[in-house]
Amino acid sequence: MRLRRQRNKIAEINVVPYIDVMLVLLVIFMITTPLLTQGVKINMPQAEAKPIQQAEQKPIIVSVDQQGNFYLNISQNPKVPLNSEQMATYIAAEIALSKEKGVHRNVLVKGDRDTNYGTVMAAMVILQQAGVDEVGLLTKPPQKTLRVRA
Repeated sequence: MRLRRQRNKIAEINVVPYIDVMLVLLVIFMITTPLLTQGVKINMPQAEAKPIQQAEQKPIIVSVDQQGNFYLNISQNPKVPLNSEQMATYIAAEIALSKEKGVHRNVLVKGDRDTNYGTVMAAMVILQQAGVDEVGLLTKPPQKTLRVRA
């Protein structure tokens, strides 16, 4: 008769497959994160202004690019320009829903600094006709210059 030796069971977890999965997920997130940024490239004017108070709901932002196209952050595709009728319809519906719920919704205009002033004003007129009571203008804070004292 031959005696069999009993093997001791290994009570360690093999973490190599978990590290592989983690690295694959890291690469996926690194690739997709830049794609998640939405919006239209707008070169905003610089001005010193008081920050707008954050509301519970995401603000409605109307963007006007250098060519005078209108974009709306709440539309189905925020990167596709809208005509004035489409923009007025979207905004009127959102404002009506907000008023029905009793929630104040901030409406902001983000205009390119190189666009025609009349185009930004046209966007504000469309907002007024859609039932917006208050409109804020978005600006970029001015760049601070470093002063060296001698």
